[in-house]
Amino acid sequence: MTEHHLAQINIARLKAPEGDPGNAFFFDNLNRINAIADRSAGFVWRLQDDIGDATRINAFNDPLLIINMSVWESIEALKAFAFDTVHRKIFERRAEFFAPLDGPHAALWWIKAGDTPTVENAKTKLELLERNGPIPDAFTFADRFDPPK
Repeated sequence: MTEHHLAQINIARLKAPEGDPGNAFFFDNLNRINAIADRSAGFVWRLQDDIGDATRINAFNDPLLIINMSVWESIEALKAFAFDTVHRKIFERRAEFFAPLDGPHAALWWIKAGDTPTVENAKTKLELLERNGPIPDAFTFADRFDPPK
């Protein structure tokens, strides 16, 4: 087991509330995508509510702003899930469901293996990324940092 795992947050603002026909493809595939994540190599944990996803967790006092958080054994494991599974097809259609955001929509950071990030901690990582750009405490796929020694 490694000493550190990769935590991630990504957020998106829906163009319309859940139940709107314009979001049907996204919501119709959500359980399938979550199940693929859960079975993916290197998956550790994901934020979820009582019904198994995080889209109804109102972390930003905005019912259209949805949150996703997860923990992975490595950047490579998260990248493989995000871009080498059917998740990529949903991701490629994101402009159909989500409005542009001011500021970062995703942040990555290292945590000690066995720790679970909190929503407040994750929100702080987005703020750090917006304020400082990529740093070891909050970074992106494009500008990544190795785990602490």
